[in-house]
Amino acid sequence: MSDKKDTTNMGFVILISIVATIGGFLFGFDSGVINGTVDGLSSAFGSNSAGTGFAVASMLLGCAAGAFFAGTLADRAGRRSILIVAAVFFSVSAWGSGIAQGTAEFIVYRLIGGLAVGAASVLAPAYISEVAPAKYRGTLSSIQQIAIISGLFVSALSNFVIAKTAGGSTSEFALGFDAWRWMFWIELAPSILFFFALLLIPESPRFLVATGKKDKAVAVLARLMGAEHAEAKYEEINNSLAGDHHKPRLKDIVDSNYGVRPIVWVGIGLAVFQQFVGINVVFYYSAVVWQAAGFSEGQALLTTVITNGFCIAACVVATVLVDKVGRKPLLLIGSIGMAISLGIIAFVFATAGVVEGNLALTSATGPIALVSLIVYAVFFNVSWGPIMWVMLGEMFPNQIRGSALAIAGLAQWGANFLVTWSFPMLLAGIGLGGAYGLYTAGAVISIFFVVKYVKETKGIELEDMEG
Repeated sequence: MSDKKDTTNMGFVILISIVATIGGFLFGFDSGVINGTVDGLSSAFGSNSAGTGFAVASMLLGCAAGAFFAGTLADRAGRRSILIVAAVFFSVSAWGSGIAQGTAEFIVYRLIGGLAVGAASVLAPAYISEVAPAKYRGTLSSIQQIAIISGLFVSALSNFVIAKTAGGSTSEFALGFDAWRWMFWIELAPSILFFFALLLIPESPRFLVATGKKDKAVAVLARLMGAEHAEAKYEEINNSLAGDHHKPRLKDIVDSNYGVRPIVWVGIGLAVFQQFVGINVVFYYSAVVWQAAGFSEGQALLTTVITNGFCIAACVVATVLVDKVGRKPLLLIGSIGMAISLGIIAFVFATAGVVEGNLALTSATGPIALVSLIVYAVFFNVSWGPIMWVMLGEMFPNQIRGSALAIAGLAQWGANFLVTWSFPMLLAGIGLGGAYGLYTAGAVISIFFVVKYVKETKGIELEDMEG
């Protein structure tokens, strides 16, 4: 809220921000837990590789729908209310995925989980942006990315422990159920925690203002920034809404010249470029990549662990820098760093020899590729990883925030699905060198996009964001 005479109740703001980021943790956990269950799914359901592959990727379709509908529904029912629904969906998906007896049933539960992930991905940072003071907004919002990476890490760790204890993902773990089913059920604990924690925090004050609930809005603002400033802040938020003060609606983002308002196109660009640099190839296919490059399975898994460790450290650095350096400089630094490191990886893979169908990296090129991959992941997680979510949560004017998030979130998850779905085909068609060459091109183009279209939002009150 306002920086003047800082009366912000930071303890309360931090508490509700942490609650919101549990959604980010579940986002990461739900995305990562599937990696340890593929063998179990194939064995239990007797599905072929295509069926198993669709079962694994089906969540991404739910994510796209969840991001779109959550953004629009949040303008009607509230940010917190839709997050509560997402918490219920996380729980239903976790339980159902573990009890599923067939591929179709499993896909239904994974789609429900995808709806929750999509909703949490756009609404958690938006909610934080709408309650946090401008000067701390970037730091608090960027914690979302740390939560996502932590969720991925914890899911990998729990999968490993359960499989190790049981003797394999298809072996019995406890109470007569196979280990892979318990991998899903572990998610029930944070899902239930998220649900009850959300009941303890207030609705976004900006949503309450937009829907004409003045008394509730002023009460929440008083808790956030002190009673003496609440009324003035209410008027400031109210004056930032559409001239006729109608409730936010999807058609508010429509523009007769550009289809949608230019600021929404910028949001779509941020969402799409975050995926077109190929980051989910690292998250979802890193072991496949390194085994294709000649690493053993053990070496490939160790590489993934090391990379994830650097990712978490980079996210922490981003939270420290985002409100000091700013959003645009970090995006620009990240794009340049990713373009260079991806270019090196593409060159190494493209020029490597082939032995028995696998790339043969030498004692010199192997470490170069490994270090370049880690450098790439660090640049992503200190820039585009957290900053894209920070900016989507804060860059849109109050009147269109929910609707704009719906469109940008749909674009982000659609691009995620496209990159994830296309990589195995790229690997078979143009090889690792060609695939990473495309991701390099995405990073290079993102440099020009940031320079020309992205505006700095550091320290700007949400009421001063222009469309």
